Amino acid sequence: MRVVQPDHFTFVVVLNACASAKTALEEGWCIHQQISSCHSGSNLFVGNSLVDMYAKCGSIEDVQKVFDMMLKHNVVSWSTMIVGHMKCGQAPNAFKLFQQMQHEGVQPDLVVFVGVLNACASACVHEQIIYSGSESDFFVGSSQIDMYAKCGSMEDMQKVFIKMPTCNVVC
Repeated sequence: MRVVQPDHFTFVVVLNACASAKTALEEGWCIHQQISSCHSGSNLFVGNSLVDMYAKCGSIEDVQKVFDMMLKHNVVSWSTMIVGHMKCGQAPNAFKLFQQMQHEGVQPDLVVFVGVLNACASACVHEQIIYSGSESDFFVGSSQIDMYAKCGSMEDMQKVFIKMPTCNVVC
């Protein structure tokens, strides 16, 4: 019986399946180990897929580890990192990554701009709400929930929801 080894394309497809499931972190770790054992981790597309999978599964620590170990980054690597940090409730880090990306000479694309705008908006607005003491206002809280949902920051959305003194069907 002939054994066929997976190639870069196979790993990318399988990692995308894990990322789509968003709950397949354990499976993603197993695939990552296999990638490491056959030295496919140096492939840019495989690295980007690992970053995406870990971000979508909510493992921001693994996102950073994979990104740091990648030999090369392109705009997809950076946009995946920025959007991943946003989705994991790490808006300030997303903006720092944007600055680092530009410092390294990588030109942002539309995905990067959207991620950065969401990071700036959520971080800036949230700080102002706290500063003004409006956190307990029902309408402000509802608007924050809506903003975080649209930005894909479910963790921040949940934090605001839990802090609300009263909730209705809209919340």
